[in-house]
Amino acid sequence: MKIFAPKETDPIETRASLDPAAVKKLIGLGAEVVVEAGIGARCDHPDASYEEAGATVSDDRSGELGSADIVTRIRKPSEEEVGQLKKGAIHISFLDPFNEKDLLGSFASQDTTAISLEMIPRTTLAQKMDAISSQANLAGYVAVITAANRLNSIFPMMMTPAGTISPAKVFVLGIGVAGLQAIATAKRLGARVTAFDVRPEALEQAESLGAKALRIDLGETGGTDQGYAKELTPEQLEKQRQAQAKVCAQSDVVITTAKVFGRKPPVLIQKDVVESMQPGSVVVDLAAETGGNVEGITPGEETETEKGVKLVGLANFEGQVSKHASQVLAANFANMIEHFWDEEAKAFQIDLEDEIQKGCVITHGGSVVHERFQD
Repeated sequence: MKIFAPKETDPIETRASLDPAAVKKLIGLGAEVVVEAGIGARCDHPDASYEEAGATVSDDRSGELGSADIVTRIRKPSEEEVGQLKKGAIHISFLDPFNEKDLLGSFASQDTTAISLEMIPRTTLAQKMDAISSQANLAGYVAVITAANRLNSIFPMMMTPAGTISPAKVFVLGIGVAGLQAIATAKRLGARVTAFDVRPEALEQAESLGAKALRIDLGETGGTDQGYAKELTPEQLEKQRQAQAKVCAQSDVVITTAKVFGRKPPVLIQKDVVESMQPGSVVVDLAAETGGNVEGITPGEETETEKGVKLVGLANFEGQVSKHASQVLAANFANMIEHFWDEEAKAFQIDLEDEIQKGCVITHGGSVVHERFQD
């Protein structure tokens, strides 16, 4: 079975879907692996390192797309490239399926199997292939490092002959994978950290890392079966907003992590809250690429308010540490392929009754098979 990993074409994308270690693992399964020339140029993997691992390096992108049995990539493809896939091919990538109805139709029309990384169930068995979590972990780390670089003061407390420097105050909103890593990183740098999430169990996790939990009585809240926070009522959101505003006004750094899968993320910090913050303070919005948690944030850009508050709305935070981001993402791809690999047939087996595949296979056999997208 032939696996092809094309080079990413989005200018902001620095990661590769396969690294040499993943190539070596896949070849060990009995697969033929081909990568596009230059696939690892932005994550410190020259073509020679792929060849040493056993892959073939090709510059015939369209030809390889048309002959591959499995295509692994990070960003969703264009409909034109979907049309180049061979019948029966398996395509694995982030697909943004809730917002890409036409793209899903293209996969079905091409009679290809489309697997969406976003839809992999958040279960123990699927943890080794959970690309959302592996990338969010790194994004949380980069968010703190980015804020530390933008701040005109330091994170740790320092006692000097000239006086004591107080530690930076960091406020993390959303205690998922990214939020937990942000808390841990900020604490390691010596900051004083406060964290908030609507889920009581998430607040307990934050406290276990040394953060102070902001507890707001919102009444009934909780999480979804995928591990995300449930949507709040307008009354709950307003109560939350007021409590958060007080902490924001006293914070040097605010990091928001509340991405909501399939729809625009909630606005957690409104413009008046940003205006209440001190000059020189920094807001990093990890949800900026899909609309943002912060009112006034500009997706893909860094801006500054008239009062001097820095708003960081960059995309692809994990891509700023592209070598390690590619390492764990490539392991996610390789683990998925290995999990469903038939050693006798030397092939990836599609089984729509399998709990993992039932969650992430969107199209197969010429139609949309995932029940959430059939309409």
